Amino acid sequence: MIHRWNPATVAPPIGQYSHLASVPADHELVMISGQVGVLPNGSLAGSDSETQTRQIFANIERLLDSLGAGPEHLMKLFTLVAGVEHLDGCRAARQETFARWYPGGDWPAHSLAVVVALADPALTVEIEGVAALPRR
Repeated sequence: MIHRWNPATVAPPIGQYSHLASVPADHELVMISGQVGVLPNGSLAGSDSETQTRQIFANIERLLDSLGAGPEHLMKLFTLVAGVEHLDGCRAARQETFARWYPGGDWPAHSLAVVVALADPALTVEIEGVAALPRR
């Protein structure tokens, strides 16, 4: 089982993340490339960051499912937001998703950066991840 924790020797996290996460010895790491808010047919889910972020998490869930895994296997997420104007929508979708994925608050490690732009001007958010899966 993935172990996530926050040592008492540092300030508590300022958001929905754990400071540390460790991989069990009998697990392998799987890297999840940056996901964007596109539907399975390749079209953009919507123009706003909340809609795109919801779709990103749906895509990550589908990728994990293809591996026989789930959100509980996520070790770390890295979010890129294209401008501060998209932070609120991204955070709202993350809070909604994390309430479903991690009802007990056992969140993965997570970093978020605001950037000038992503690969396409229509994209507002991109999220990549690292999962730890039991060895097959």
